[in-house]
Amino acid sequence: MLHVEIERLFGENPERYTDDHFHLFQRFKDVLNSGEIRAAEPDSGSPTGWRVNAWVKKGILLGFRMGAVVDMSIDASRQPFFDKGTYPVKSFDATSGVRIVPGGSSIRDGCFVGKGVTCMPPMFINVGAYVGDETMVDSHALVGSCAQVGRKCHISAGSQIGGVLEPVGAMPVIVEDDVLVGGNCGVYEGTIVKRRAVLGTGTILNRSTPVYDVVNGKVLSASSDHPLMIPEGAVVVAGSRAITHGPGKEWNLSLYTPVIAKYRDAKTDTKVQLEDLLR
Repeated sequence: MLHVEIERLFGENPERYTDDHFHLFQRFKDVLNSGEIRAAEPDSGSPTGWRVNAWVKKGILLGFRMGAVVDMSIDASRQPFFDKGTYPVKSFDATSGVRIVPGGSSIRDGCFVGKGVTCMPPMFINVGAYVGDETMVDSHALVGSCAQVGRKCHISAGSQIGGVLEPVGAMPVIVEDDVLVGGNCGVYEGTIVKRRAVLGTGTILNRSTPVYDVVNGKVLSASSDHPLMIPEGAVVVAGSRAITHGPGKEWNLSLYTPVIAKYRDAKTDTKVQLEDLLR
């Protein structure tokens, strides 16, 4: 089986890679491109609803180990590009059903991009990522390595969906279906954003900063064995909390914190609806 072969080659780390090794890696990359395998996938039996496929991340890392740096320039004298030969840009044609609007975007080979995805320039999707059908990745947005983005999401301009390859068991960032990530947001360090959530402009989510749910009177945070999880339908905005002791209190300082201000309703749906004309 493919995963057994990938695990074996990853563990062997031979001094020289043969044609058979490169053929194996191409088979691996083909199913990664098609979405048949994923760095992380839904798992109803998991507390988070997701599980990491460490062997897939090993296969991606294997590609970096196997690849030599080659000239990928379209015009070497005017705009040179050099990268690992195992990871060129991903190939598309008109039948792919993906809109890549002219203007300098880049999508690396070894990722899945679904039908009806719109890519506004300049944006970047890295290896191992999964972007579901009808999602929009807006200008200057990043979908990092192994990040998982669901269907009908809007990753707004300037936002970053962080990636992770190592350690291989670490959960990548997960953005489930029908999520709006507002402009200049950042989602990092294995955070899971459940379906239909809305992140207001400038919201930053990571393992270190708790999220205050003022609707339910709860504080949400990550632990050593559990990622930060934003609940389904939550509307998260950038907020602050006062420092309560020491010089920070004397100087009337506050720290940034994300706040769940409400949960999604019909009014929210009207505001965040992505026009069908854009798709």
